[in-house]
Order: sequence, then structure tokens, then C-alpha cells
Amino acid sequence: MFGNPMEIAILVGAAVLLFGADRVPKLARSIGQAKKEFAVGQAEADVAAERARAEARAAAEANAANATAAVQPQTVNGIVVGAPSTPSEPAAPPN
Repeated sequence: MFGNPMEIAILVGAAVLLFGADRVPKLARSIGQAKKEFAVGQAEADVAAERARAEARAAAEANAANATAAVQPQTVNGIVVGAPSTPSEPAAPPN
């Protein structure tokens, strides 16, 4: 970004004029600390996002395993409960 040494010198000179010679090192230090804290926060967010993806993946696999299990119809007193009703005879035509 700033490859030319003359550009860097101009920026340092402007910073010294704007902030004063005693505040420039403090400003640079605080910028470095902010960058470090941002990197730590970003790493924590990446870990949390990966954990959430893993949990969602595990839940989806569990749901898929439950859905593919054979569903046995339940019978109560010889009557199938919960099965879809299929008419054995066609409906009578309306009069």
C-alpha cells in the first residue's frame, strides 16, 4: 500500500504535526492493540460459528436417521391406528 519511503515519511511528518511527537507512539500502540483484539474476537467468532455448524449438522443427521427408520403401524384391538385411510369402495355418486 505504502511502498515508497517518501510516502511513509510524509505520513509520519503529518502525524507528528497533527498529534504531536509524544502522542504518535501512543497512537501507534493503541492501533496495534485494537488490531490484536479484533483478530482475537474474529477467531472466537470463527470457533463459535464452526461449533454451531457442527451442532446443526449433527441435528440434521439425527433427524435423517429418525426419518429413515421403519415406521411400524400401531394396532389397537385389531384396528390399525395412524395409517392413512383408503376407501375400499368408491364413493357413491351424489343424487
